[in-house]
Amino acid sequence: MKKQLLILFLTLLAQFAFAQDWDWGGPMDPLQQKIRIRHYRLELEFFPETQRIQGSNTITFSAEEKLDTLRLNLIDEYEVQQVLMDGKEVKFSHKGDILDIIPVDCTCDQVQVFYGGKTPIAPNPPWEGGFTWEKDQLENHWMGLSSQGEGSQIFMPALDHPASEPSEGVDLLLTAPKPYFVASNGRLRSTLEGEDKLTYHWATAYPINVYNINFTMGIFHEEKLDFTSISGGTIPMHVWVLQENRTKAPELLQLLKISTETQEKYFGPFPFPDDKIAVVETPYLGMEHQTINAYGNNFQFVPMGATQYDWLLHHELGHEWFGNKISVADFADLWIHEGLTAYGDFLFYWEHGGPEAYFDKVRGDAKYIPHIKPVVSPANSTENEAYHGEIYSKGAMVIHSLRGILGDEVFFPMIKAFASDERFTYQNRVSTKDFMEFVQSYSGQDLRGFFELYLYTTDIPRLKVGKKGKSGYAIALQGIDFTMPVEVETSEGLVRVALGPKPTLVRSSSPPVVDPRGWIMMER
Repeated sequence: MKKQLLILFLTLLAQFAFAQDWDWGGPMDPLQQKIRIRHYRLELEFFPETQRIQGSNTITFSAEEKLDTLRLNLIDEYEVQQVLMDGKEVKFSHKGDILDIIPVDCTCDQVQVFYGGKTPIAPNPPWEGGFTWEKDQLENHWMGLSSQGEGSQIFMPALDHPASEPSEGVDLLLTAPKPYFVASNGRLRSTLEGEDKLTYHWATAYPINVYNINFTMGIFHEEKLDFTSISGGTIPMHVWVLQENRTKAPELLQLLKISTETQEKYFGPFPFPDDKIAVVETPYLGMEHQTINAYGNNFQFVPMGATQYDWLLHHELGHEWFGNKISVADFADLWIHEGLTAYGDFLFYWEHGGPEAYFDKVRGDAKYIPHIKPVVSPANSTENEAYHGEIYSKGAMVIHSLRGILGDEVFFPMIKAFASDERFTYQNRVSTKDFMEFVQSYSGQDLRGFFELYLYTTDIPRLKVGKKGKSGYAIALQGIDFTMPVEVETSEGLVRVALGPKPTLVRSSSPPVVDPRGWIMMER
């Protein structure tokens, strides 16, 4: 009995030790500030029976000065077997999830790290990430990777920071046992067949967030079409689903097409036309992996006007614009990824369900915003510090409120212009300050008070309405020091009134309804 208890204790201890709370972001390490990553060439073989990986990552970088130490990130659970520079073995230290490499005396701009080991298992993907190894209904292996909260350190050695993207993209040579397929980023360049294995060479030349480098292994059914972008170009569009769901694949592909058309209408052409538009079915809910979004929503399509809607499909696709094309360097500004994408979800309701569906959706979501944490986190936040529900819900409401304040004639061209501005896209990064300055410059309006209130505090205005005479009402928004235009439904119809801390007199023979469509977050 004692022996059995000891074995149980050791097993639980091993599982606990492996389920570390990996986090990333925060201030960049000074040693890592000295280098710029140009390219990753990741070569990995998957061993589903033992849930292990083995391979290497070749990292091409540049540095303005000679390096005494090249610092990368890789969790300690993997064993680093060898590190090469200029074809020679170099010394390294691997501890505390840090891989320090001592370069040889050369002008090398590449390092190759050979490593492998048992993969960390995701306890609650995608919110608590790692590898998910499952089997489908046909007893085939099915593996997915989720790492937004943990970074690329859980699957490859890299400069693992949101401010660092490989400027020349990645090559991924991914090997699995026959007959398994591995879906990944970019375009499939070649498939190499061995005696009992298959190697898939995927590649993209676009910059890519390191947590968006991804792969999913399984036996899939594929549906595809050529998508005609509003840019005029043709982009391959694919869906990969498990064999047991093959009958659902054609409709999923059509929904992906409709969602892409909707995103393009409001945010501009698909950002990665040289690659593909694609989703792959995963053993967890979903994630915005660049050009290969994870989809695990079990085909829960709902009617929306004349079409069907899949919120997960549409949301993760929206990240191709906000999160993948437009990226933040500091997780303090993570709401730009999630809030703008969540607002894009509202726009599917607007486009296909009409105004009533849109405003019902907005009002319904606004009710559940707790206003506990500011949307913008402190500078140099980690992912754990910055990630919470209000960066979605309140972030989307901030964008919705901007639409109400600016009007559609200004708002829609402005959002599309922001998503297309070269100062903020691909290799360039964006901050909340950049977004605020862009909106104010484009609109010609001073919105500093609005942004400060809704992005940096948890306060919202308090509505106060008082009767004045026979047909007058004094309306104020208490708790703010600025004014903003707000719709008011009066006996004479809908009017826009500049409301702020000082009462504004509104004429109406019946009690007015302030902000009847729900443009502004306030205590009513």
